[in-house]
Order: sequence, then structure tokens, then C-alpha cells
Amino acid sequence: MGYMDKQIVPQNDEALIDAYSQSIAAAVDTVGPAVSRIERVGGRQGHGSGFAISPDGLIITNNHVVDDAKVVRITTPDGFVTEGRVLGRDVDTDIALIRANTSTGAWAKLGDSQHLRRGHIAIAIGNPLGFEWTVTAGIVSALGRSMRAASGRLMEDVIQTDAALNPGNSGGPLVSSGGEVIGVNTAVIQGAQSIAFAVASNTANFVVSEILRYGQVRRAFIGIAGDTIVLPRRVALVAGTVQTTSVRIRRVEADGPAAKGGLQEGDYILAIDGSPVGGVDDIVRLMDGSRIGRDTEILVFSVAGRIEKKILLPMARS
Repeated sequence: MGYMDKQIVPQNDEALIDAYSQSIAAAVDTVGPAVSRIERVGGRQGHGSGFAISPDGLIITNNHVVDDAKVVRITTPDGFVTEGRVLGRDVDTDIALIRANTSTGAWAKLGDSQHLRRGHIAIAIGNPLGFEWTVTAGIVSALGRSMRAASGRLMEDVIQTDAALNPGNSGGPLVSSGGEVIGVNTAVIQGAQSIAFAVASNTANFVVSEILRYGQVRRAFIGIAGDTIVLPRRVALVAGTVQTTSVRIRRVEADGPAAKGGLQEGDYILAIDGSPVGGVDDIVRLMDGSRIGRDTEILVFSVAGRIEKKILLPMARS
């Protein structure tokens, strides 16, 4: 009996490890061919990663990868080299969009980052430290983080992961076990172990749409920092909503539209002009340029313990 028990445990462990490995390998096979090395042409030299999101050569990368370059060199995993032009960039989310001069072949699908949960598998693909098309894996450590962008603004809806990232990974995809891009790798805390960050795919999708339509991202600014959280059942019951997630305000900027409209730290944002808010990415999407200077109704569950409607006047984000 003892001998059999000792044999059964390793066999089960081996099966679990094999399933984990297969899911990662399948995801890499799906997204890996869409990942490119991105190098600036002219100006200051530098390189990073990017990935195609359409068959006609649209490529997402980081703003800090392209910097001030208008043209970049794109190298695919099979050795194909072409150039592309930078269609637009957004410093506030560290996202840039490139149009390759010709199709780069494979392309990846942007997934819905609002379905992510802590503990989900996270796979990073990129070109760290010149080691091209390297794969690392870990888990989603936290969701809805905020971090300071190069513009000085707070970058919202950031995914924290322990998938190892290094310089050169910037702009590459963070991938789910299902083979969908869930984020754009953007930063690592130097000197820390296993703390890295990616811009959520829903935010990246919004930025891409704005760049394609307007050449830039137009934003309305209300002056809060918040976290995506699981909506407490008591709040959902009082609000009469089936929402399972929401945004809790962590900070309200003095003299901003939110402060003037009466929003407070600790309030839960449930809806904006009737559209449900299930996460920070919803606020990023809903606070587009069309709301600048227009009365906007914010439905909150306040720190006072009641449902309240607040009218804000969003400003242009300078």
C-alpha cells in the first residue's frame, strides 16, 4: 500500500504539470508568431517588442519604445524585416500604434481584461535584453493598479504580474492561457523581484480605437484614482444591481470635477450616465472627449451608505 501511494502522487503531479505546460505552449504557439522586435529608425536608438493585432499590419507597442521616432524597423520571428510608421501615441497609457508597410503575417486577438482574476495564468512574450522571442510565465498578481506614466499622470487599469520582465519586453503581449492578449507589458520595478506591470487589453483597445479615429486620444478628466474591486453583496443589494465588480475611489484630486461634484474617497462608482461601471477600464472608455464640458451623471454608493447621483462637469485632459 505504501509503495503504491508513493507511486500515485508523482504520477498525478506529472499529469498536472504536463497540463500546465501544454496550456502555456499552446498559448505561445497562438500569439508568439504575431510578436515582433521594434527598433527606432533615426533619432535616438532603442528597441523593444510589439505585436500585430490585424492582418493588415497594425502593431501595438509602448510609447516609450518608439519615443519620438516616426519610422520603426519591424522584425518578425521568422526573420522577415520591414518598416512601419507610427500612427499615434498616448503618453498617458504608454501605448503607441504602428502601421507596418506590409503585412507581418500572424496577428493576435485582444481579449477582454475585465474577465481577469487574480491567480490567472499570465504569459509574457518579447525580446528582453536582446534575447529574442523569450517566454516567461507567472500569474496575475493584482488588477486595477495605478502607476505614474512618463507624462506625470496616473496610468489606470494596470495589471500586476509576476511573469519575469526585463528591458526589451516593453510593448510585448501579456497572454492568457487561452491564447488571447490580456495586456501590453510596460514596466518592471528595478531591484524588485517578480513585480511587473502591463496596461490592460481593454484600455489598449480604447487607445487604438481613438488613434485610428482621431490620430490621438481625447479624454475627459474628472480627477480621481480608483481600484477595480469585487462589489460587496450588501452594496449590490441596496443598488439593485447584478454587477459583481465596480470601482472604489482611492483618491480625489483637490479642485477637480469629482471634488466639486461631491465624490469622496471610498465611494463606489456604479454607473456613468446610465452605463454600468464594472472596472477602471470602463471609466477610461466612458470618459472620452465627447464628455468634456458636458454635465455627466455619476451614480455612486457613497461612504454614507446610500445610493446618490452626482453631476460632474468633466474637463479636457491637458
